[in-house]
Amino acid sequence: MSGPLSAAVSPVAANAENRYEVTRDDLPLSCPMPGMVLWNSHPKVYLPILDEGGESTCAYCGAHYVLAD
Repeated sequence: MSGPLSAAVSPVAANAENRYEVTRDDLPLSCPMPGMVLWNSHPKVYLPILDEGGESTCAYCGAHYVLAD
């Protein structure tokens, strides 16, 4: 997901994928990300991605985030 989703865009289902590519515009990285439907998700957590070699995995749902740039 690059950039926050605007109100005109339909929300993305949280935890729908196992791997997400993110950009520096998405930092600070949180799971679920802004623009995701939150009603059926876990609590919002912030993930360290730059310290982990450009990758991070959410401890709640196992979603794997990869820094694309």
